[in-house]
Amino acid sequence: MYTARWGDVARRDLFGPHPDPRDRPYHGVIRLALIVFRLFRFRFDVRGQEHVPATGGAIICSNHVSFFDFTYLGLAALPQHRMVRFMAKASVFSNRFSGPFMRAMHHIPVDRTAGAAAFDSAVRALKDGQVVGVFPEATISTSFTVKDLKAGAARMAVQAGVPILPAAVWGGHRIATKAHDVVLRRDVAVTVLIGEPLVPEPGEKPQALLRRTRVAMEALLDEAQRSYPDQPAGDDDRWWLPAHLGGTAPTPEEAAVRDNAYAAGHKVTSTRTPPLEQVRKLLTRRR
Repeated sequence: MYTARWGDVARRDLFGPHPDPRDRPYHGVIRLALIVFRLFRFRFDVRGQEHVPATGGAIICSNHVSFFDFTYLGLAALPQHRMVRFMAKASVFSNRFSGPFMRAMHHIPVDRTAGAAAFDSAVRALKDGQVVGVFPEATISTSFTVKDLKAGAARMAVQAGVPILPAAVWGGHRIATKAHDVVLRRDVAVTVLIGEPLVPEPGEKPQALLRRTRVAMEALLDEAQRSYPDQPAGDDDRWWLPAHLGGTAPTPEEAAVRDNAYAAGHKVTSTRTPPLEQVRKLLTRRR
């Protein structure tokens, strides 16, 4: 397990011997993330970093269970000194607070009503040797299983001639996820697995590559879930486990119904403790 140290935050060689000066804003955000990881004493189990190429384009395709999954995936690419350019919905870029950061880090906005521009931008980035991060489920999975995947990532891999790196993240949803309030707590374990590259075969169609990607992602997520070091504190803490592992998360079928209601604008009731109460408990907890 890896826990961020203060020395990691200040390391001069954190981004390699000759970091690109254009990525200085991104470097600052990563150092800030390491500070947060240190303060909250996150325990990371990161495996498969060696599969991230030191140079050249690649697509990281991960499941999506937490609002902060992109920060954990970025940590997995850091040993190879790679900055991951994540594809994110356009509204994040138009936000007054997050927009300047997203643009400074050269992430890729996705307008779901006009996706061709985002696709072309991602392909250009891949051909330029960038690592692009994609959540092909397009939204957080409330069943904590792999949802149906959009074909965009596979199409990008075929067109740009780059490998897909299947990935799985697990544990961060215990802090912040859809339909649950933020739960501020220390010592949370977060597992990040990067699988072996899936190289498009000559003449392979995107749908065939997509099927291979899904199989790999499901296997990685199952490994992450079954090797996860923490267990629920009691029956009322089983919400973060999928139903097939004895948790009380909705089944994929139930989640689909809830997602449709959520998309239609119906509020999904949260059962978690309010954030201000969580802050009070965190500050008054004696250790």
